[in-house]
Amino acid sequence: MKYCKKCCMPDTRPGIKFDKEGVCSACRSYEHRAKVDWDARWKEFEAICDKYRGMNGPDGYDCMIAVSGGKDSHFQTYLMKEVMHMNPLLVSAADNFPMTEAGKHNIRNISEAFGCDLVVLNPNIKAQKKVMKYTFEKYGKPTYFIDRYIYTYPLWMALKFNTPLLVYGENVGWEYGGADGVETYSARDQINNGVGSGIPDEELIEACGISRKDLNFFAPPAKEDLAKLDPIYISYFTPWNSFKNYELAKRFGFHDLTHEWTRTHHVEQFDQVDTPAYLVHSWLKYPKFGHASATDYASRMVRYGMISREEGFRLIDAHDGNLDPRSVREFCQFLGYTEREFWEIVDRLYNRDLFEKNSLGKWVLKATER
Repeated sequence: MKYCKKCCMPDTRPGIKFDKEGVCSACRSYEHRAKVDWDARWKEFEAICDKYRGMNGPDGYDCMIAVSGGKDSHFQTYLMKEVMHMNPLLVSAADNFPMTEAGKHNIRNISEAFGCDLVVLNPNIKAQKKVMKYTFEKYGKPTYFIDRYIYTYPLWMALKFNTPLLVYGENVGWEYGGADGVETYSARDQINNGVGSGIPDEELIEACGISRKDLNFFAPPAKEDLAKLDPIYISYFTPWNSFKNYELAKRFGFHDLTHEWTRTHHVEQFDQVDTPAYLVHSWLKYPKFGHASATDYASRMVRYGMISREEGFRLIDAHDGNLDPRSVREFCQFLGYTEREFWEIVDRLYNRDLFEKNSLGKWVLKATER
């Protein structure tokens, strides 16, 4: 593994690119901000909002926001409702896992703090468990079922409620490095980003013993229907910063995990705080690609000038590989695995080109170039 010369991101992140100077595409995207005319971008944003504001009458919804209840969702809702004076409908796809107290509070708070209606899809739990087990064991992607809904359900609801303006947060590929890292305001191609796509529905139906009736809203709308929508990334119009979003969200009642749970594999306590079991998914980047959430956030902190690159690596070494026991426990309880079965599956997912076992039987990264 080789690491970016500016931040802590390795070249094993799917889709990331390093230039001839050894700098990753995420760092170059961040540097590009200095060249952007943000005032002009904001005027573009205002024009888009002006186009759709009041489109369904003075009392109707005029945009839709895909939310989880997290810090970024609070920021997006604040921006659309209180700054742009839109009337958004909030939509969310729940993962059905046991929630933290912070998670329970936040999904309610985002509706109460901003005075917005919220529609939540709780997918078919029986089908979810079957699909989760299959995609976990075969692909190391246990939350594929839920992630698919996170991307598809808002599209269906935007069509149903005639709100073409569908609002998302950051363009992940551009902000953090990815195969779809193109600077654009349009989130139209987000459904093809690999997180919620790539496994044929027919494969899941056959392998999991489910039917098409178990997968309502699972497939995205037809292309001709998608063409009626205008999904956007907020990060195109204003400089995106996870920590600034967190500070704003707290002012409107967002709760982090302070005094509730200190996660062993995270370097912060405010991102993806809703359900411990879901975090198994994001951590599984570690055995497959040699990095996980600690690397993601340490790299952001380096780009934002909050810590040095050396401090970032110290955080990564202390946290990245240490999946939190609570996440494991709640994941296993939901799916009916023993923890022994869980770790046997995870062992099979380790990339032998990147890892080897030490004298204690623990997987450790092989020699890397930092």
